[in-house]
This record gives sequence, structure tokens and C-alpha cells, in this order.
Amino acid sequence: MVSLARKNLLHDRLRFAITIAGVAFAVTLVLVQVGLFMGLLAKATVTIEHATADIWVTSKNTPNVDFAHTFPETAALRVRGVPGVERADNLIVQFMNIQLPSGAEEGCLVYALEDFRGWNLPWNVQGADVADLKRGGNILMDRSAERRFGPFAIGDYREILHRRFKIIGTTTEAASFTTAPIVFMDYGSAQERSEILQGRTSYVLVKTAPGADVAAVAAEIRRRLPFNDVHTRDQWARKSRAYWVVSTGLGMNMGVTVFLGILVGIVVVAQTLYTSAVEHVKEFGTVKAIGGSNWDIYRILGEQALISAAVGFVLGGLISLAMRPLMARLYLNVLVSPRFAFTVFVGTVLMCLGAAMLSFRRVASIDPALVFRA
Repeated sequence: MVSLARKNLLHDRLRFAITIAGVAFAVTLVLVQVGLFMGLLAKATVTIEHATADIWVTSKNTPNVDFAHTFPETAALRVRGVPGVERADNLIVQFMNIQLPSGAEEGCLVYALEDFRGWNLPWNVQGADVADLKRGGNILMDRSAERRFGPFAIGDYREILHRRFKIIGTTTEAASFTTAPIVFMDYGSAQERSEILQGRTSYVLVKTAPGADVAAVAAEIRRRLPFNDVHTRDQWARKSRAYWVVSTGLGMNMGVTVFLGILVGIVVVAQTLYTSAVEHVKEFGTVKAIGGSNWDIYRILGEQALISAAVGFVLGGLISLAMRPLMARLYLNVLVSPRFAFTVFVGTVLMCLGAAMLSFRRVASIDPALVFRA
């Protein structure tokens, strides 16, 4: 049966190549689209994941980490008095205009703390010590900013809200979902740049004491700060991701694209297998004439579908891997976990087997006497 399946499938090599191309296209589209989607969601929570804060105190109804609203910075003092809190510091996250050497202005996302090192922000720092930010007039800029701001080097100066800052170092992987490059500066310097930040903050980062119940500490902070929202790290990360997936329609767009890719794969495989079955109807009649059952017929068609699925998945996977360096140059991450890749493989097999069912109905009704007719 296996040899007949391969013979029928490879009888027309061009058609077989078209089938593989259709499956590979569907696999590539799913892997790259979902990989980009997961990479974007990772950017939406990259600072949340890297910061050592167990709890984030935000203003009421803050939708995600990038779109912060301000509240009095004295809230940090009240948080420090909560049992189980080891440390609590203010964090400013604010969009500010930065002036480029060309004279143009762009937006950047400023992260400002009094002690960055205590919160593992930023990370992957090159060329400087984060403690140097406290000297004032110094900033760290992420390398992803080159795409929007153009090339820059350590020692260059940039104006943020009409004050000159020196770039003392760079970071990597600190890229926001909004594509606005992240700039790290001292807390006091950020407050000086904007009147709306005077005496105000965007977040209070909370580190719980060893052995403390994070949920219980968060509940007590909510009781003491009824006009703020209080989230554990996992809750805040989920909320930030959900904003982009649900509120912006990004999840729906991704789902439609993946559905279209799968639909293309099904149509191509179904058409090829059906045409192959019609062209080799006498071979299938012979199988039934010598005592073969419909199950034997489906084994042949199933073998053809599995070959198409396996070869198409491998080809699609290789194309996806080849695209990752290209995407990385554009500061786009394609995140594909082994578990997700296995899920796509299973889906590819099911897609091809489902397509084979369309031709099975045509072959199952073959009259075995057909093989004896002239």
C-alpha cells in the first residue's frame, strides 16, 4: 500500500511540488505570524518581566505599562508601611519628545528610577554603569532606537524636552510595543522635564519580604490605597498583553491571517489529492478488486497526506528559521517555542488528513469491476 501511495503522489512531480509549496506556505505563515505576534506581546511586558518587582501599584484603570497615568508620589511612603513589604520605590514611565541632530523631533518612552540597580532595570547595559545615571544629565538609550532615530554612539548628546543629555551607554532588548524607543534616566531629571510630573509618579514598584504572601500584601495595599490599582507581576503582565490583543483587535487580525493560511493549505492539498485520486482511479479499483476495503483505500490516501504534511512542515519550518535573522535586523522577534512548533506540526497533519477526506468519498464509491473494463 505504501509503495502505491508514493507512486501515485510522485507520478506528477510538478503537482507534488505545488502541494508541498501550499503546505509550506501555510506552515510558514502560521509560524511567522504567530511568532511575530508572540514577539510583540513579549515587548509589551518586557520591562515587567525583567523588573524584580513582585507588585505594581498603578493609577486607577491604567490599561498597560506604556500608557501610564500619574498619581502622588507619596503613595510609596504608605506602601512602605505595609507589613511584608521589603522595598517600594517610585517609577516614572512617560512619553517625551527627543530632538535629533537633523532637527526633527521624535517620541521616546522614558523610564526613570532613583535606583535602577535595585530593580534590575535596565538590563544588558554596555558602556556604562547604571549608577552613573544619578549624576544627572545622563541617559541610557536602547539600540533599537537606531531604526527611528538613526545611528548614535556613546558620548553623543540628545535633547529631551529642550535639555541636553549625554548618552553614556546603551541597552539591548528594551524595546516597547509602541515602537517608541526606551530611554532610561534619573528620577529627578525626569521630574524636572515636565510640570505634570512634579511630585507625581507613574508606578510604585514593590518588593515583598522573603516568605511574605504576595497576594496578601497586594490585598493590604489595595485597602490602604483605594484610589489606585494594585497588581501582582503576573496580573499586570496579563493585563498589559490583553490590552493589545483585545482592545486593538490585534488578536483578531492574527487569527484571520492564520485562518487564511490554513485555508490555503487545505485547498491546495485537497485539490492535489483529489486530482491524483481521479487520475489513478483504476489503481484504486484494482485494490478493491483483489479484496481491499475502503480502509485500505484510506490508508493510501492517508499516507499521501502524511508525506505532504511532513515534507511541507519541514520546508515551512526551514523558511521560518531563515526569516528570523531578517526580522531581527528590523528589531522584530519571531518567538517560536518547541511546544508551539509541535502544535503546528500536529495541526499540519490534521489539515492534510482532513483534505484527504475530500478525495476519499470519490474513491470509496469506485466499482471494482472498473478495472476489467476496456
